[in-house]
Amino acid sequence: MAWNEPGNNGNGNNPWGGGRRGGDQGPPDIDEVIKNLSKKVNGLFGSSSGGSGGGGASQAPGNMSAGVLVGLVAVAAIIWGFMGFYVVDEAERGVVLRFGKVLNATVAPGLHWNPPIVDEVNLVNVSELNAKTYENRAMLTTDENIIDIDVTVQYVIQDPVNYVIAVQDPERSLDNAAESAIRHEVGSNFMDQILTTGREQMAAAVQDRLQEYMDNYDTGIRVARVNVVQAQPPDAVRPAFDDVIRAREDEQRAQNQAQQFANQRIPEARGEAQRQIEQANAYKQQAIAQAEGEASRFDQLLVEYQKAPEVTRQRLYIESLQDVMTASSKVMIDVEGGNNMLYVPLDKIMEQNAAAGRLGDNTQDLRDLANQLAPYLPGPSTANSVDRTRIGGSRGGRP
Repeated sequence: MAWNEPGNNGNGNNPWGGGRRGGDQGPPDIDEVIKNLSKKVNGLFGSSSGGSGGGGASQAPGNMSAGVLVGLVAVAAIIWGFMGFYVVDEAERGVVLRFGKVLNATVAPGLHWNPPIVDEVNLVNVSELNAKTYENRAMLTTDENIIDIDVTVQYVIQDPVNYVIAVQDPERSLDNAAESAIRHEVGSNFMDQILTTGREQMAAAVQDRLQEYMDNYDTGIRVARVNVVQAQPPDAVRPAFDDVIRAREDEQRAQNQAQQFANQRIPEARGEAQRQIEQANAYKQQAIAQAEGEASRFDQLLVEYQKAPEVTRQRLYIESLQDVMTASSKVMIDVEGGNNMLYVPLDKIMEQNAAAGRLGDNTQDLRDLANQLAPYLPGPSTANSVDRTRIGGSRGGRP
């Protein structure tokens, strides 16, 4: 008969009471252990154990079920405690919601624990640079032209708390705001500006407007940069716009060439003007010095003239005649006793002598020429006078 049968549940047969079975001390029975554990648990929860006899036997299955339940609860509590541990990466920040209410401080990187179910932890990457591309087709510009434009928006999450709780879907809010900002700026610019030189200005304007929208919505998103990837007219009219762009490029190239030519010629013209100014100043100084010299010579000549008027007058006449005859290559001589005029082509005679190899002294040539002309002159005095005049003029001396 088992120890737990009715009438056999005394202390002497209770394995927890240290009794003997069959006179030997053996290991406790597993059923007795579960029964005693169930009693203790029922005592903790205020349940009353059955009396003696058949009542205890009738409650054994219930006690066993309560013990299994307590074990399951303990295991669930351990699992629940382990589920509360989580790790926040270096690039992330944690936002904790306790029963739907956000805690004041964000969770820093590291290992943390929060009670599961009670707290909801949202991890937000605040260091990653996110990018989205928006392809906008058939947008109307301010000059009533249609354009296709692709814009890339780069952004980071600056405020994780607002990103989690302020807006239900921050990414969708960003998409709608970007679409609105792009259309507003495209509609405020001319098509030529968007296609050529106005891309950077339009991208900056879209970034400012989009950031204003994000701040008004409290999304916690900071727009880092906006790039206009591509801007072009629709396919139906693209060849015509390409021709317009090429014509503008030709215009710009012509303007650059003209500017280059101007930059080259202007310094040259300025240098030439400065050279002429310097030449004019030099001529001015030369003319002044020459005039002053002539005036001084005239004053000296006046003094000599006052001393000997006749001699000075004759000398001036001879010098003037010598200057005139020296500068002339032809000589006309009036022969006395007739109506003939003797013409002496000195230049031709000198050229003939040079062609014949007679390149001697000009003075000797003039002497020979005077000797050749002597028979044609009226008298020796005239011939000597002509000879002395021509020879003296060739030497640059004075009679």
